[in-house]
Amino acid sequence: MAEPVEILLAEDDEGHAALIERNLVRAGFLNKVHRVTNGLEALHFLRGEGAFSGNSRPRSLLAILDINMPRMDGFECLKAMKSDPTLSRIPVIILTTTDDPREIEKCYQEGCNVYISKPVAYDSFIEAVRRLGLFLEVVQVPPAPQNV
Repeated sequence: MAEPVEILLAEDDEGHAALIERNLVRAGFLNKVHRVTNGLEALHFLRGEGAFSGNSRPRSLLAILDINMPRMDGFECLKAMKSDPTLSRIPVIILTTTDDPREIEKCYQEGCNVYISKPVAYDSFIEAVRRLGLFLEVVQVPPAPQNV
């Protein structure tokens, strides 16, 4: 049987993060969500470094990255993840307000699995996250190797 998928949510906007987490739960996604506020923290979490030193990464994990974050943006985090053999298999969803076709293309070229633009209107944003939650309830991700 597949392990429950945990989420690494990299989102610097407290309001957006709270809405995302709350509406994932409303959609039925009850698995653990690990929250960080920038791409560098996301990499530290994934590698068990810095504030996350000694922590082991969940075996079944999916990352949700915002693009526009301080210190290291979501695009740079995506590039770092996909170039690291120990992280490259982790599925990545980009969830961001950026809907520029060039940014979307760039993210897919770097290996993102799904790109979702956050709607500006509150109700549309809530509905997009609800649908994401429904998707996450059925998605299967490859487990991390045992030695990670």
